[in-house]
Amino acid sequence: MKHIKQIKANIVDIYKRSIYPAIVTVEKKHIKSITKIDEFCDTYILPGFIDAHIHIESSMLTPNEFARVAVTHGSVATVSDPHEIANVLGIDGVDFMINDAKKSGFKNYFGASACVPATPFETNGFKLDVTQIEKLLKRDDIYFLGEVMNFPGVISGDKDMLLKIAVAKKYNKPIDGHAPALRGDDLQTYIDAKISTDHEAFTYNEAKEKLERGMKILIREGSAAKNYNELHPLIEDYYENLMFCSDDKHPNDLVNSHINELVKRSVKNGYDIFKVLQIASINPIKHYNLDVGTLKITDRADFIEVSNLKDFKILKTVIDGVVLFDSGTINIKHQKISAPNNFNISTKSDNDFKVTQICKKYNIIDVLNKQLITHKEFQTLKIKDGVVQSDTKKDILLISVTNRYKEAKPALSFVHGFGLKNGAIASSVAHDSHNIIAVGCDEESMAVAVNTIIQTKGGVCVVEKDKTTTHLPLPVAGLMSDMDGFEVAKKYALIDNIVKTKLKSKLDAPFMSLSFMALLVIPELKLSDKGLFDANRFHFTKACKI
Repeated sequence: MKHIKQIKANIVDIYKRSIYPAIVTVEKKHIKSITKIDEFCDTYILPGFIDAHIHIESSMLTPNEFARVAVTHGSVATVSDPHEIANVLGIDGVDFMINDAKKSGFKNYFGASACVPATPFETNGFKLDVTQIEKLLKRDDIYFLGEVMNFPGVISGDKDMLLKIAVAKKYNKPIDGHAPALRGDDLQTYIDAKISTDHEAFTYNEAKEKLERGMKILIREGSAAKNYNELHPLIEDYYENLMFCSDDKHPNDLVNSHINELVKRSVKNGYDIFKVLQIASINPIKHYNLDVGTLKITDRADFIEVSNLKDFKILKTVIDGVVLFDSGTINIKHQKISAPNNFNISTKSDNDFKVTQICKKYNIIDVLNKQLITHKEFQTLKIKDGVVQSDTKKDILLISVTNRYKEAKPALSFVHGFGLKNGAIASSVAHDSHNIIAVGCDEESMAVAVNTIIQTKGGVCVVEKDKTTTHLPLPVAGLMSDMDGFEVAKKYALIDNIVKTKLKSKLDAPFMSLSFMALLVIPELKLSDKGLFDANRFHFTKACKI
C-alpha cells in the first residue's frame, strides 16, 4: 500500500467556506497538521465524495471491485443497503458483503435491510424477521435500518414493520425511507415513525413537501431512475438537508461516473461550490455518523486531489492516508472469491411462456424511460390457436417472472415500452426477490433466455432473432460477477448495445428498467412470481379488464 505523508495543494474548506493553499501532513491514518502557505498551488484537495444510498449488488460487482472503480471518480465511501443479497442469502449474504468490502480499504457502511422480502406477495430466498434485524443492528458494523419500502405497512400500523423500526430507535440508528409519491397526512404518519430520508421523490413539489416536513432528500441519479434534473433546484435553499445517491448503477455507467458527475453538473448549473460539496460529503457523514474525514486536523485522512473546481478531474483518492488511486493507477487488487448462490430449479419449455387466458382487453404494464414507476393501460391483443400473441408493432411484449428458489410455472403478463422488435432479454437481477425476469417477442426466445440464466445460476442475457445468445454470468448470488470490474463493464456494455441496436429497445437502460418490473413497492403495475400486482392498492390484480 502507498501511504501519503504530505501533500501541498489548495484546501477547499467546506466549513469555513474558503479556499487557501496549504501543506497537509498525514500520520497514522489521520491528518496531523494543515499549514497555510503563501502561494496558490496548481491542484486542489477536498473531502471525498459519498454515495448516500446504493445497493452495490446492482453494479454487478462485488464490494471490492466496486471500490476499484469508484475511487477513480473520487468516491471514498458509500452508505450501502445490502437488501439485494439479503433477499437471496439472508444474513450470510450481508456478511459476505461486509467481509469482501474490508479487502479494498474503501469505506462501505452497511445497514440492516428492513424489508426482506419487500412484500409478502413474492417468493425470495430468506426472510429477515425482527429477531434477525436486532442481531444486525446490535453490531458495530451495521449503521442504519435500510429503506422501509413497506410504507403502506407503516401507515396502517403493521406490527412487524413497526417492531423493526422500534429496534432501530432502540440502538439509535437512522432509519432510511422509501416513499414514492407519498404526500399529505399519509406522509406525515410515515415521518412520525422517525423515518428520516427518502430517495424516491421524483418531482420538485414532492421533494419540497418532504423536506418541509422534516425529511432529508437524497437526489438520485442511477442507471434507470434519474431525478437530478427535477430536483436540483432544491440545492439553493435546502442544501443542508440534501445528499446525492445512485441507488442502482450498472457497471458500464459506474465506469463512466459516480457522485463526481452530480458535483460537476451542480457547479456548472451555478450553485455555490461549498453548498454542493456539503451535499456530496459532509451531510451523509453527519446523518449516518460515518467515520470519514472532512479535512480537519485529527480527522481521518480521507480526501481527493483534483486538477480544478470545474470538471473535478480526479488525480488522487486517499482513504485513511492510503493512496488508492493516483494519476490513473488503481491501488486496489482484484480478489479471488467464493461464489455463494441460491438457485434450485430446472429449465423451462416454450409452453411455459404461452398465455392462454382469453380476455377482451389485457392489463398491460407501461414502462417509463428513466423512471422506476410504471403506468397501466388496457389493450386488445390477437389470439392465435388459443395463444395470446405479443405485438411488436404496438410494442406489447411478453413479460415473465420465474421463481428461482423452487419449482413453479412462470408468472406471465404483457408490457409496453421496451420496444424490442425480436428476441428476448432476461436477468436474475430482479428487485428485490431476484427471481428471473424476462421480456421478449415470442415464447421460444423467452425460454432460451430464461434457461440460459437457470443453467448458469445467474446472469443477464440477450437472445437475438436467430437465437444467438450473449450472456454475462453473475455467479455470486445470481447478482454479481467474480470478474474484474472493468471487464464486467465491457461485457455488460456489449449486451446493452445488442439490446439497443439489434433488438431495437428504445429504453436508455433496458436491463435496469427490466430489473424493476418485479418491484411491487413501486407504483403502478408490476409482476411478481405469483402474479400481476397493483402497487397502488397493494394487492394482486386481474390480467383481464373487468
